[in-house]
Amino acid sequence: MSLNDIKAKLEGLAENITESHAGFILVEVSPECLKEAANILVSTGFDHVSCVEGIDKPGDGVIEVTYYAESYDEDKRGVIIGLRVKVPRDNPTVPSLIDVWPSAFYPERETWDLVGVRFEGHPELKRLLMPPDWEGPPPLRKDFKVKEEGIVVGGGR
Repeated sequence: MSLNDIKAKLEGLAENITESHAGFILVEVSPECLKEAANILVSTGFDHVSCVEGIDKPGDGVIEVTYYAESYDEDKRGVIIGLRVKVPRDNPTVPSLIDVWPSAFYPERETWDLVGVRFEGHPELKRLLMPPDWEGPPPLRKDFKVKEEGIVVGGGR
């Protein structure tokens, strides 16, 4: 599947489509177009998500959420589609895509747990890696501060 094929399929939905290197195509869409774009990718053979990534960009006031879609079809192996949305940092919410890609079930939970992105419609959005009683900013946000414990090295003699 070529960059031109993807552009033709997602015409009118994608804000930007680029190929950063052979085999990786980045598709940027608005949150409102995310599910429709994902359904189109599934219909073209990109049948599973290998990863969901959340990147905190406090300087821009956004969090980028990227789904990495791949295919088990032999003719599409080696091609990865990054389907990316940008959401406001103060309300990072996107529709869950587990009804499109069931393989997004745990990666969405991980992204919620560590970055704080809410996936609307996810049936089991609960802690995955953090303790169940975790409070405070998600640990992969730039404003997360590690509590330092006082350790005295050396000693007074």
